Amino acid sequence: MLAQAPELGPSYFCLHDDSLQEPDLYIADGGNPAALARLCCLPPCALQPILLIGGDGASSRRTLPRPVDPARLCETLAELLDTRVQALAELTARGECSQPERRRRPRLEPDTEAPEFYQRMRQGPPDGAVLIIDKGGAFRDHVAYVVGTKLGGAPPGQHGSGPPGCGRSGSGRPVEWTDSSRAAVRLCDETPVSLVMINTCAPGIEPYSLSSAIKSQQGAGRTAVLFLVSQSFKYDSLRARDAGVRGLLDKPVADRHLVATFQKLLALPTSKPL
Repeated sequence: MLAQAPELGPSYFCLHDDSLQEPDLYIADGGNPAALARLCCLPPCALQPILLIGGDGASSRRTLPRPVDPARLCETLAELLDTRVQALAELTARGECSQPERRRRPRLEPDTEAPEFYQRMRQGPPDGAVLIIDKGGAFRDHVAYVVGTKLGGAPPGQHGSGPPGCGRSGSGRPVEWTDSSRAAVRLCDETPVSLVMINTCAPGIEPYSLSSAIKSQQGAGRTAVLFLVSQSFKYDSLRARDAGVRGLLDKPVADRHLVATFQKLLALPTSKPL
């Protein structure tokens, strides 16, 4: 039904359960208690609008009755997206930014303890490089530029020269690149690496095996591995989890999703307004 959205309006696609991308809005089954419980546990500062489909009509959230009329659905979603755009614009006008959800799993219930209780449970940010496995270095250069300009610090290129395939983002974190599985495993073994981004379309790369090899090394417990996937890639959730993959990002990856992913996985500071 979402695929039939009018050409002149917004287009939509559903995120995979393992996607690390922040959704723009939520659509939930209003008659499903588990879905409603998950919505109640969203962070209080979440800016994503919520649309319920069906249910008893008792919720204060925007609701559409069943059966769903496709035209009414698209019209309602467009209105909710306008609300989100306005909320983001107000944040930007105040010099603030939305915060990505950093939890790895859905909240089971709202936080009931004092903030200090959860602060003591948190580990410090991982210390290590970002490694990109791709057929070329263009994406590495772009990642270094985005992180450097959106997360503070000097743009890449103002931190001195380095070896080919290696740069340093404005956050002070090296961003490296290789097109070889063997080199990737060796780099993760010899140097601290916090995040590995594997382009699943890179020739000669078997992403699941590569992730498993990286995660099986001593000291790789906090190394996050994610896949960069295209629509043609058949992502296998069970196989990915067995290989230690944290999640995926759909290509092409927008800059705001890159920034949010770095904030989520590397505990980097609040970004500048995009």
